[in-house]
Amino acid sequence: MQLDDFLQRYFATTDLSGVAPDTLAAGIEHCRVDLGLEEDRGKRFALWSFLHMFGSAPDLAAAFKNEEDREAARNFMDLLAASEDDG
Repeated sequence: MQLDDFLQRYFATTDLSGVAPDTLAAGIEHCRVDLGLEEDRGKRFALWSFLHMFGSAPDLAAAFKNEEDREAARNFMDLLAASEDDG
């Protein structure tokens, strides 16, 4: 999925600047539910990454059964942190 697809699905817009706080919270909760129901590893990772960018991702141990997936998530977090330090 593309980022715009996630934004449209969970917040009914691709422009977050006009999203009301209640709508944002509801979209995040909807995404967390979808993460809990999703069984495909790639889709779970995409949902977790999306939630992480909103500061709402569950703990790695709770989100991923597979150690490889947890390591990929750690790498993702490191890359995001490094990009924030550069910018």
